[in-house]
Amino acid sequence: MKVMTTNPAPVDRAHEAHATFPGTSEALRLVARTIAIAARGESPSALIDLLPRTAPLAWVRRGEGIVGWGEVARFESTGADRFDRAIDSWNQVREHAIIRDEVGLPGTGPVAFGTFGFSEATSRPSVLIVPRVVVGRRGDTWWLTTITTSDEPFASQPDLDDVVAGLEPVTSPGHVDYAPGSCSPGQWMDVVAHGIDLIKAGELDKIVLARDEIGTAAQPIDVRHLLGNLARSYENCWTFAVDTMVGATPELLVRTERGLVTSRVLAGTIQRTGDDETDTARAAVLAHSSKDLEEHEYAVRSVADALRPYCSSLNVPEAPFVLHLPNVLHLASDVAAVVDAAAGATSLSLAKALHPTAAVCGTPTREAAQAILTLEGMDRSRYAGPVGWLGADGDGEWGIGLRSAELMASDPHSIRLFAGCGIVAASDPAAEYAETLAKLRPMHTALADNAHSAG
Repeated sequence: MKVMTTNPAPVDRAHEAHATFPGTSEALRLVARTIAIAARGESPSALIDLLPRTAPLAWVRRGEGIVGWGEVARFESTGADRFDRAIDSWNQVREHAIIRDEVGLPGTGPVAFGTFGFSEATSRPSVLIVPRVVVGRRGDTWWLTTITTSDEPFASQPDLDDVVAGLEPVTSPGHVDYAPGSCSPGQWMDVVAHGIDLIKAGELDKIVLARDEIGTAAQPIDVRHLLGNLARSYENCWTFAVDTMVGATPELLVRTERGLVTSRVLAGTIQRTGDDETDTARAAVLAHSSKDLEEHEYAVRSVADALRPYCSSLNVPEAPFVLHLPNVLHLASDVAAVVDAAAGATSLSLAKALHPTAAVCGTPTREAAQAILTLEGMDRSRYAGPVGWLGADGDGEWGIGLRSAELMASDPHSIRLFAGCGIVAASDPAAEYAETLAKLRPMHTALADNAHSAG
């Protein structure tokens, strides 16, 4: 684990783990103060409207959540033990933190935003980022947290009116051209066909296969443009920005709050038409589709099996409900549990235990993960990996990085978009490709000039 106190340049990352300032042997000690502040508005994007252009951090749903900027420290890790090193480093930091929290809600006090690689084989590092400033909202309560280190001068709380007045205006990327990423549409449908063959041969029960495409914008891409559009158009999703990852995920991998655990499982999808009557009929078809119900059952079972060792009780719905999003309909199940106090689990350790679920990998997990590496022909990077935040008490929220894209550090005009589908024996490659088009729509819409339409 590497710990940095400034934004790093690209380096050849080793696998050492430590929780110290570079060049010292002293543990990183955070100093955090949280105070209540006046409400900043009711808009779904009210929090996002506070963000600077450079390296914004966000986790927002229905106008609630947290945003941050600045960087006190960055923890990076790669490889099979990337979660363990992040957990160990954050545990050391939170044990030494000096905290004055006058609000006492989830997301107050020191927090770290994180995004993790889907596979241990990815070349992209998983990161936890501790911001210098966090603004949060829950219900009618708003708060402001400033975070420094013990060897820095005391930082006074910034005036948010001054912050907003000094922000650069949000800019549009202008026209965006899209091109295939790692493979052409025809090649990807061949990949799906190979996945179906593996299932029919009895080697897998289910596999999730993804593809990417590259967007090239006329103007440099302003992340805030995407975030504002996603927050307004997809209020039921968790809009996020961490490091180079940005998106609006409909799938909550895990939330922990004072001993309670929640996980929203999505698997089984059908496109919306935009006509309410037709979409109601399509929802009924989805709810009774044997192919989609089979896919969903694998996903729910994988989540329940992963949570069970850490929980004293577990509630798994008998049947899914249909989640209506602007672009698609999903089969969804909300799994709830109570943490076993003896297990000592945190939100991030549960995210580690759950990842990858059958909803983004397949069944059996190990075999599906290996088949993904063999068949997809691309590095997923942090697509479909855990993304979210955790606090000093270990509670937090982690989504699955879906409906997402990765900004290209080498070119501010370029962005890499992702979409994937669950494949079972009854899948059809052409239909699965059409599903990826629907799942790419949120990011296409977010990049567009007419940003307020869900498309």
